[in-house]
Amino acid sequence: MITASQLRAARALLGVDQRQLAGMAGLSVPTIQRMEASDGVIRGNVDSLMKLIGALEQAGIELIAEGAVSQDGGRGVRLKEGVANTRLDPLGLVIANTKTTSAEHL
Repeated sequence: MITASQLRAARALLGVDQRQLAGMAGLSVPTIQRMEASDGVIRGNVDSLMKLIGALEQAGIELIAEGAVSQDGGRGVRLKEGVANTRLDPLGLVIANTKTTSAEHL
């Protein structure tokens, strides 16, 4: 499983935009946009999710499940449990402020 926050972070680490990621995964830009706009765990077509995860892994992204240890020890980011997860719109205005919980499984 992958969350919308993980997807946005992965794309940032790779330095690619939504169009480039869509091309890497063989998906449409609107599909990537919907995935990134999801709240929490991305839900959708299993085939599309598998294409997305496969493309990210092929590009060198390791998706780390909650509470799991990174296998390769490469650089990355992880949101601490219970920390406010503030989402900003393109103008920098807060559009959502939620807390992560242990109930959110990756």
